[in-house]
Amino acid sequence: MQRLVKLIIIITFIFIVVIFYLSLGKDNSYNTANLVGKKIDTIDLQSFDDEKFVNTQDFKDNSFTLINFWASWCGPCRAEHSILMSLKDSRSLILVGVNFKDKKKNAKNFLEELGNPYSILLKDENGKKSINFGIYGIPESILLNNELVIIQKFVGPLAKEDYEKILEAIDEK
Repeated sequence: MQRLVKLIIIITFIFIVVIFYLSLGKDNSYNTANLVGKKIDTIDLQSFDDEKFVNTQDFKDNSFTLINFWASWCGPCRAEHSILMSLKDSRSLILVGVNFKDKKKNAKNFLEELGNPYSILLKDENGKKSINFGIYGIPESILLNNELVIIQKFVGPLAKEDYEKILEAIDEK
């Protein structure tokens, strides 16, 4: 009986050491840069004002689409808003706003105060759908071509340099 207990303890110890050793080489950082160049297979987000869902087919007619994840409670979202307003008049770019974990009333007030740059306004009330886009914080923006391939991903508020990169990518410079 003592032999069996010792054997179980030794096997358990070896198991723990192996698991520990294997986890040492694992990269635990959450990096979404590897999404650039990949195609988004499914887009399934709810319209901001009604129960209609927007899907992948709704994006294929656009030359380029910039999907911006934002919220009224987000300070950096307010800081980047002027950049989005500047992009609004672009000929070949459709701006899609995804309101993230926000109250509808607050989001409407935000857009009334600062202006609405979005051609399409969607919502992700609980933040679960945004995960499919590699979103882990806001603001974040994703630039897609008409094949739904991610051309660029912007983590954090858009800045003047990002504005220039977007115009260059869509050939409007």
